[in-house]
Amino acid sequence: MLTTPSLVVGDVHLGVEAPGSERALLQLLRTLPTRARSLVIMGDLFDFWFAWRTVMPRTGFRVLAALADLHDAGVPVLWIGGNHDCWGGEALHAETGALYTLAPWRGQIGRWDALLAHGDGLREVEDAPYRRLRTVLRHPWSIRAYGWLHPNLATHIAVASSKTSRKGRARDGGAGLLAVAQRALAQADGPRLVMHGHSHVPQLVRAPRGVYANAGAWYLDRQFLEITDAAITRYTWSDTAAPTRVDALPHPDDTPTPTGSADERRNG
Repeated sequence: MLTTPSLVVGDVHLGVEAPGSERALLQLLRTLPTRARSLVIMGDLFDFWFAWRTVMPRTGFRVLAALADLHDAGVPVLWIGGNHDCWGGEALHAETGALYTLAPWRGQIGRWDALLAHGDGLREVEDAPYRRLRTVLRHPWSIRAYGWLHPNLATHIAVASSKTSRKGRARDGGAGLLAVAQRALAQADGPRLVMHGHSHVPQLVRAPRGVYANAGAWYLDRQFLEITDAAITRYTWSDTAAPTRVDALPHPDDTPTPTGSADERRNG
């Protein structure tokens, strides 16, 4: 269980992010001990990450140190691995103390029964070719072979090839992952909150039994989510002023239920 307030960021893509993006993220992370009681990373914090046996990537070193500081300050970090930072979760956990997982995470965030997944490979038809490729890329033999490459060469290959899965926003405008979330929310034993990353499309959408949320891509919008027991709020970060509130949705249990028949509601 994660306690609230909980902040959520996603798709930072350290290494290819816009100028100032990492600095802004560090500013946000430094506010956490006084602003929030937990942090959720929705994947792709790095544009590329790999855990070699005796070296580690230089990119994002200060961010990893900030995450370790949060852990030491008693602020738990849940890290949902993405398709760009999926190689080396054990090392990331060891260095930062974050709970790192590539599997979907189902648990409580305050009052919210939540289901979290990065989102890669979840669309049934569109992502079928990628799922086959992912099986190969994440196979232990593939990972071991890649680890034999010199880090400079391996990083160059990875960053050059990652352009195909880092094209700004999803061409479907996030509709595919929204549909996946709505199916999960519609189940009788389903969650009340589904969160994804991956599409780079920031969204807060009310569903019949809950809420779908996506923090979008920090490297594009510098947006983040704040989850409290009462609501989910989307903000835009500012380097020089307080974060700007974009929109918010209340917990579904606190949303008034219309009374009367559909005809009565239409006719007032």
